[in-house]
Amino acid sequence: MKKESEAIKKLCSSKSKVSSHYFIKNSGKVLNLVPEMYQAWHAGKSSWKNYDLLNKYSIGIEINNPGHNYGYKKFSSKQIFSLIKLLKYLKKKYNIKANNVLGHSDIAPDRKKDPGEKFPWKKLAKKNLSIWHNLSENKLKRHRSLKLSNYEEKRFFKNLKIIGYSKLYKSRNNTINLIKAFQRRFRQDLINGKIDQECLLISKNLQ
Repeated sequence: MKKESEAIKKLCSSKSKVSSHYFIKNSGKVLNLVPEMYQAWHAGKSSWKNYDLLNKYSIGIEINNPGHNYGYKKFSSKQIFSLIKLLKYLKKKYNIKANNVLGHSDIAPDRKKDPGEKFPWKKLAKKNLSIWHNLSENKLKRHRSLKLSNYEEKRFFKNLKIIGYSKLYKSRNNTINLIKAFQRRFRQDLINGKIDQECLLISKNLQ
């Protein structure tokens, strides 16, 4: 949404059929829009590991941002500070594993881009609130754009399955969206929908 007030209004309207348990404003203030004991409508058609339709298995957090359609921008330090506090609370309360803290693009890569390539997954991982690889930037860049063999391409998609990406598509467009979702999460400075040796290295390291 272009404006924060419009986003909150939409999330609070039953007619919109979209909602989340929490909403983090630009100021860092956290709004609890749906009690945790109830389902929110934030995931929709989605999957991760052996689970489908993740609304009933998850707690949804929205962070105000105009998004890719309206001038996607960095999340504010106040927003991330509040998010870290909220994640620590939820992770402890529900015993949530770091590898189950997910973005919408992870669970619905054919429909979603958020939270996007400007989201600080690496920072969250340092606080054990998500996962990240431990490969050096120099090593990764040496492998960037190096082509894969057919066997290595298959290995990459098997690695995605092990990580949790459960929908492996036959359609070329949907496959590209899946690769981009992986890159938005784990290789944020180059989202091109193309698999290379760098992507393969990262996918191996995350297992």
